[in-house]
Amino acid sequence: MTWLRCPRPRPAATTRLVCFAHAGGSATAYRDWPALLPDTVELYGVQLPGRADRYGEPLPESMDALAAAVAEELTPLLDRRFALFGHSLGALVAYEVTRILEERGTGPARLFASGCTAPHERRDHRYAGYDDDRLVAVLNRLGGTETEVLSHPGMRELVLPYVRGDFRLAETYRHRPGPPLRTPISVLVGDADPVVTPAQAKSWEAHTSSDFSLTVLPGDHFYLQPLREQVVAEVTRRL
Repeated sequence: MTWLRCPRPRPAATTRLVCFAHAGGSATAYRDWPALLPDTVELYGVQLPGRADRYGEPLPESMDALAAAVAEELTPLLDRRFALFGHSLGALVAYEVTRILEERGTGPARLFASGCTAPHERRDHRYAGYDDDRLVAVLNRLGGTETEVLSHPGMRELVLPYVRGDFRLAETYRHRPGPPLRTPISVLVGDADPVVTPAQAKSWEAHTSSDFSLTVLPGDHFYLQPLREQVVAEVTRRL
């Protein structure tokens, strides 16, 4: 099963935008974006194993293994200009994929990192070890997952294993020191995000030797859902 989902193919597009979802998310997090993007941009959502149409597949064991697999899947798409966008956990994955692609000589036009502390920052949360009730409380606090879904025992059994797996990826991630990216980085964050403050988000600047921008928008960790149009407009402008 391929890792990539293209909700609206645009064969004539000159730029490809590859999007990575938050912990517990799937490629459908970006299904409404193509309608807001210009015809010159073709969007691909990355579908991690263990969820949606990849339910039952083994979860990624480590960030390194995950980034390497995604980078390999992206190879056929690198014949055109492309950019990566990741939210929360997805921002870390997109960053590590960018490092691999740069090492191979084909980096993206820009990396968009949303709602995530910089790679070198410590991550002290240990949500993966929480029992079901505590984990659901965390998800409800952060938003992004339908409360009705989490209140249904059968759905919890389906959803919580891959949510835990995703949190484990973030919590066991350790940044490998190296030179800053040559790729420009644009960071987006909500002004009331309980996970990362705008000041913390600015520390992503240390990870690029190129252009850097920080955009602070009103909202919490999932500011990008109600502000989808503004977020996509900012992405389009930076592209």
